[in-house]
Amino acid sequence: METNTSSCYHSPPPLSTISFILNFFPSPQVGIIHSPSYRQIKEIHVHLSSSSGIPFLTCDQFKVSATCLSGRHQRAILNDSSNPVNHMMASTSQAKQTSDTRKASQSDGKLTHQRKPSKSEASHDGGCHHGPTRTLSDCSKLADLLDAWGPTLGSVPASPRFRDATVDQSSIVREAWQLLRETVVYYRGQKVGTIAALDSSSDALNYDQVFIRDFVPSALAFLMNGEPDIVKNFLLRTLHLQATVKRVDCFTLGQGVMPASFKVLQNPERGVDTVVADFGEAAIGRVAPVDSGFWWIILLRAYTRATGDHSLAHMPECQTGIKLVLSLCLAEGFDTFPTLLCADGCCMVDRRMGVYGYPIEIQVLFFMALRCALQLIHVEGDGKDFVKLIERRLPALTYHMRSYFWLDFQQLNTIYRFKTEEYSHTAVNKFNVIPESIPDWVLDFLPTNGGYFIGNVSPARMDFKWFALGNCIAILSSLATQTQSKAIMDLIEERWEDLVGEMPMKLAFPAMETYEWKIETGCDPKNTRWSYHNGGSWPVLLWVLTAACIKTGRPQMARKALELAEQRLPKDGWPEYYDGKDGRYIGKQSRKQQTWSIAGYLVAQMLLEDPSHLGILSIEEDKIIKSTVTRANTLPARLHSAYR
Repeated sequence: METNTSSCYHSPPPLSTISFILNFFPSPQVGIIHSPSYRQIKEIHVHLSSSSGIPFLTCDQFKVSATCLSGRHQRAILNDSSNPVNHMMASTSQAKQTSDTRKASQSDGKLTHQRKPSKSEASHDGGCHHGPTRTLSDCSKLADLLDAWGPTLGSVPASPRFRDATVDQSSIVREAWQLLRETVVYYRGQKVGTIAALDSSSDALNYDQVFIRDFVPSALAFLMNGEPDIVKNFLLRTLHLQATVKRVDCFTLGQGVMPASFKVLQNPERGVDTVVADFGEAAIGRVAPVDSGFWWIILLRAYTRATGDHSLAHMPECQTGIKLVLSLCLAEGFDTFPTLLCADGCCMVDRRMGVYGYPIEIQVLFFMALRCALQLIHVEGDGKDFVKLIERRLPALTYHMRSYFWLDFQQLNTIYRFKTEEYSHTAVNKFNVIPESIPDWVLDFLPTNGGYFIGNVSPARMDFKWFALGNCIAILSSLATQTQSKAIMDLIEERWEDLVGEMPMKLAFPAMETYEWKIETGCDPKNTRWSYHNGGSWPVLLWVLTAACIKTGRPQMARKALELAEQRLPKDGWPEYYDGKDGRYIGKQSRKQQTWSIAGYLVAQMLLEDPSHLGILSIEEDKIIKSTVTRANTLPARLHSAYR
């Protein structure tokens, strides 16, 4: 692929664009330059390359440095390292003086600039895993890889040219790791998870429990940091809880249901630890968590990918656990769609919010869990039957989601012109959606080059709201095509102030107000407009945004979001969520020291520092999935007794 460098001259690039990646090069003669303009950097590049013999990156490789750099790589400059970053070289003559100084200092064989320890290395005294050190020969390969990612310059409104001097990223990382380790829960001497929050200023309620969905970013942080034991113990402990009898009042839940959370009760006098699980009987609304089983399968794959240890997934207990979850989802019922019918409050939006029916978050997690299960299930015995069921369901689910949940400008215009009361197999308006039900805001919200998966589709109903988690996971799981993934990122870029604002990022957009809020939430005082699930900003979403940005070749967007978070999160005490249309205010009922806010930041930081970590999460598009609509058969008769 040829690199188009003409866009480099459209506007002065952000500071990170003109940086070097120190640990990509073993040579001590490679430096980092900061300059206020791209043209000046070219002049300095030509001058220093000819006068000092110091190897500098080409124009194309400047683009590479803009995508992967973290703050620590951008702080070393050719000037005196004690100077602030904003005291840059303003002219070629200053650059020459700096070059002469470097040559003089290196003449005696001493190094004047050494690579600083990584943020994760400085964050704690434990062992830390990082990607392999790159050599000079790797630079061209990296350039090819980043060029394949797509444009890296001029895509996002320019962030401030200089990071706030008061923000010390290394200290933030150290603080985050310290807080994360304080949330660890032990069962019989083993680490089995992290509690939801450390906030001691409010009643614990259920924030002192280990939630499956909340633990996912914590698990990813530990996996990326080379600490897999806590993740393994968590997977086994929740698997044990799945096998217990689950009862709500007089009704027994399906055998495959995973708990929403669990709590470890410790009796120091007797030396006994007891685990108490919540399958929804204690939750608000008494709704079982549909997403827990999907997150468990996704996390099992992430563990396997991160460690290379397949023995855990191959355990008979884990194989049975996967099949129990799948048996709940793949059995036939009265549904005419391949999607899953769900109640309100069954996922991250765990309160009444009008997401009943076929919420995007559940459908995307269902899709990703099916694809993960294909990689984990033993293709022997009854495993063959489950593989066949998955392979039948995935094409239908893929077609349905990409066709009916996807909204771009062209599709919106088609819906706007829908005819109603169509009756035949050739009907265009298959769900009999009334065009007058299109909300006014979406007509202005959707740019011509953007698109997204809407919140819900069911008979005569389309929920046009944006849900961040569902759309970002759609990119990671490759439910979204490459074209759709690009359109989602274009939408985020175009509507940055609406979807990100001052704190990444909006869980849902827009907020429901007045009459709609009363009907959909039941006048919920916690879900008032621009608060909590109703348009609140959730820092935990930083990790899925970052992962989606890296996969689509736009890590500079993720870095801008990370810098926004760093300005507020430590000072505000790592809140659970923020309120307000711009995400400016700490949530009125937000817990402090919220674990997944802490872990979400760490995962985002580590993904940007080493994009290869994305491999434990991302799934590439499966070329085998065809757009054929076939009805998934029910479970084979011989499996009914075993998995029901």
